Amino acid sequence: MRLLLLSDANSEHTQKWAIGLAQQGIKIGLFSLNKSKTNWYAAHQNISMLFEPKYSTNADKLGIKLSYISYVFLLKKHIRKFKPDIVHAHYATSYGLIGALTGFRCFIISVWGSDVYNFPNASYIHKKIFKFNLKRAKVIFSTSHAMKFETIKYTDRPVFVTPFGIDCSVFYNKRAVFNSEKIKIGTIKAIEEKYGISYIIEAANILNKSLNNLPFELYLIGACKNPKLYLKQINTYNLTDKVFLTGKVNHDEIADYHNSLDIFLNVSVEDSESFGVATVEAMACERPVIVSNVGGLKEVVENGNFGKVVERKNAQAIASEVLNFIANPSIAKELGTKAREHVLTNYNWSNNLQHMINHYNTIIEKFGN
Repeated sequence: MRLLLLSDANSEHTQKWAIGLAQQGIKIGLFSLNKSKTNWYAAHQNISMLFEPKYSTNADKLGIKLSYISYVFLLKKHIRKFKPDIVHAHYATSYGLIGALTGFRCFIISVWGSDVYNFPNASYIHKKIFKFNLKRAKVIFSTSHAMKFETIKYTDRPVFVTPFGIDCSVFYNKRAVFNSEKIKIGTIKAIEEKYGISYIIEAANILNKSLNNLPFELYLIGACKNPKLYLKQINTYNLTDKVFLTGKVNHDEIADYHNSLDIFLNVSVEDSESFGVATVEAMACERPVIVSNVGGLKEVVENGNFGKVVERKNAQAIASEVLNFIANPSIAKELGTKAREHVLTNYNWSNNLQHMINHYNTIIEKFGN
């Protein structure tokens, strides 16, 4: 099989799909509208970088999207040369647009989040472009049912759920929860306001007043564009000895960071949180998780069966669920055990990868030339 991926070469999701598929013997051609920061693909003989620009832009404005049309002729050239069985656009707007305009027969789209939740709502023209892209795709993929239901508002094309799983041999329980002197709470995300960071810090302030000197620490693990904003809040609450910003961490260290925590938080405030990979990682490590009731987060914990769900932008609710876990450690541990079983059944990467390959084979059989 020969697969041409239209996707950002710097995305960890792109890299994981490309490498996973290449290891299954599929020839991957990558066409990226952003220049890759590293030559990660060079170590994999089944992956070829067909195109990357000299410079990168992450702009999501309509004018930028329309300028991408200039790449269509270049993409057609690479399609003729690479001869793919399938052209797969990851992200329905920029990559979806240039893929749609090639007229390639076996063209498919994966929606990622903001492309379906935000882009079509920006204006009438945005919506028309979005619907045009989806109409040109033979099938559409979504990482969650929540995003699938949002996508079908704009198309009559079939939408299949293809979860973005994790390697359960990497993410597993290495340390029992609540077995040290300090209770460690944390999130592993980009430390940005859309992920509810200020509400997490506010919840820590509530915990500090409620725990009667029971020692706890909050870890905000990930790259932070505006640390001064959160350091000011931390100082205001007098939490400098309890709340820590780690900065960006290496991907191969994330499993250990999950295992260093007793309770994991993912309390995004935006519906564009389409899936929640970090939450699934924590669940695989048997950590009790608390998520907000947005997008795909409540889906991965099945609305409370495998984690606790709180209202978005509600620091008191976050703190209350943390206190419940601390007061009932046996319940927290049991929930973590069930959560891993749920991940093994639904979000095991090797199974999700084969699921995608099965879809590819069906599409080639049905629509291939």
